Amino acid sequence: MTDAYQPLACDLYDYLEIACMHHYALLIELDDGSCLNAEALTTETTPSKEEFLIVRGASGEQRLRLDRLIAITAQNPGALFGRVLLGNRTC
Repeated sequence: MTDAYQPLACDLYDYLEIACMHHYALLIELDDGSCLNAEALTTETTPSKEEFLIVRGASGEQRLRLDRLIAITAQNPGALFGRVLLGNRTC
């Protein structure tokens, strides 16, 4: 991507770590207005310090750059969180 990566606040990053640790099914809202349902697998940081959420959905594994995420909502019964806003726009 050509635009500069904007890091996610540490307290918000914790929600992604919880989602990955429990392999939560997530409803993920993206900054392009799209939404997807996928299982949280892990996070990744590149050598250039861009951070990604790795998920598995209907179309296989995807890397989602964290500054493209608007919100995540855990879909699992008894999840430790509901909808978490990560950005400033919604689907």
